[in-house]
Amino acid sequence: MTQPAIRVNNLGKRYQIGSRENGYTTFREALVGLLSNPFRRFRELSGSPSEQNAFWALKDVSFDVQPGDVVGIIGRNGAGKSTLLKILSQITEPTEGRVEINGRVASLLEVGTGFHPELTGRENIYLNGAILGMRRAEIRKKFDEIVAFSEVEKFLDTPVKRYSSGMHMRLAFAVAAHLDPEILIIDEVLAVGDATFQKKCLGRIGEVAQGGRTVLFVSHSMQAVTRLCNRGILMSQGTVAASGEIEEIVRAYMSAGEHGPAFRTWLPANAPGGSVARLNSVRVRDESGETIQSADIRRPVGVELEYDVLTGGQRLVPNIHVSNGDGVSLFTVLGWRENSQPRPAGRYRSTAWIPANSLAEGTLTVGVSLSTLDPVAVHFHAPDAVAFEVIDSLDGDSARGPYAGPFPGVVRPVLEWDNESVSQASPIRQRVAA
Repeated sequence: MTQPAIRVNNLGKRYQIGSRENGYTTFREALVGLLSNPFRRFRELSGSPSEQNAFWALKDVSFDVQPGDVVGIIGRNGAGKSTLLKILSQITEPTEGRVEINGRVASLLEVGTGFHPELTGRENIYLNGAILGMRRAEIRKKFDEIVAFSEVEKFLDTPVKRYSSGMHMRLAFAVAAHLDPEILIIDEVLAVGDATFQKKCLGRIGEVAQGGRTVLFVSHSMQAVTRLCNRGILMSQGTVAASGEIEEIVRAYMSAGEHGPAFRTWLPANAPGGSVARLNSVRVRDESGETIQSADIRRPVGVELEYDVLTGGQRLVPNIHVSNGDGVSLFTVLGWRENSQPRPAGRYRSTAWIPANSLAEGTLTVGVSLSTLDPVAVHFHAPDAVAFEVIDSLDGDSARGPYAGPFPGVVRPVLEWDNESVSQASPIRQRVAA
């Protein structure tokens, strides 16, 4: 049986609120401390810290990571993700439990750690590479690749204190991205930098993952997690809430409503509307009728409105307005064909179906309206009523297929292709040859 690359067993980390955290010490430092104050260590061992002031950042955390797995660790802020990575990177020690790591580990928890502002970019490549565990010959071999990736060739011999924050981040990530460990641990380091370079960084991480190395990746970007990872761990309040296939874990995370609700209701007193109609609820649903916070890119998605018509006799048309995470309007749909007859007073439910393989991955928001077209009048409008996540994967028949790199575009349709064999010698070439 293959030995796990990482084995975590009943791991716990407790912090004492209001006290300093002791890091790792060398044998010399421990000996000097014991000789200079022989009773302090005794007091530390015999003292019982107050549980009232104790905070467990991690508690009873257990999981295995197999060699070659790319594991996305997700959860809301304060769930314990970064604390877990610091323990696995041996930056801090656990309060209880055990960690077994088999292989050389490299960590990218904070971009630029170890850079010296007075040294040039060239000198800091060697310095930072050494801090991250690279040998001098290894750095020299990859130097040109690192510089090309960072895109700071022109300023390579300039002290980094004169770099912009973006240049500093580019160079730091370029060094870390060219490590060759068996295990790579990456925290949310891509929250800075422009969008183009973030995509470039994700592409590099994808190359590392496809190379068969074990990767632990923490990110709040569900697009990045589902694109890069095959396994997932959901953290909640310092414990492992769930682990398994990445699509299942992301779905569980999104179902908790971390990124805005997929189901929203209003009381009559504050519901959008007026004397003609009033909105009761909006939700995102699948074909089986279940409310969904995350949607498979290969499946249809329904946006369901429930509303009361208070004044009958009008031709009422429901609308949905879909935007992406950047605030770009993707499309607006009017249900005028399906609502050609006047409505009597009563309660109604209308569902607009977005076809499969039409949306791009990411977080989408949906606004809803109810209007009449002749004359034009809006009877209720709820902007950003609900939100949901579109998830793409590498093992399906979506437009992405097996491609793991950046995939730009606000929509992602699957199109039909016609392929035919044509003669190698075109008429134009024949005329030129003559």
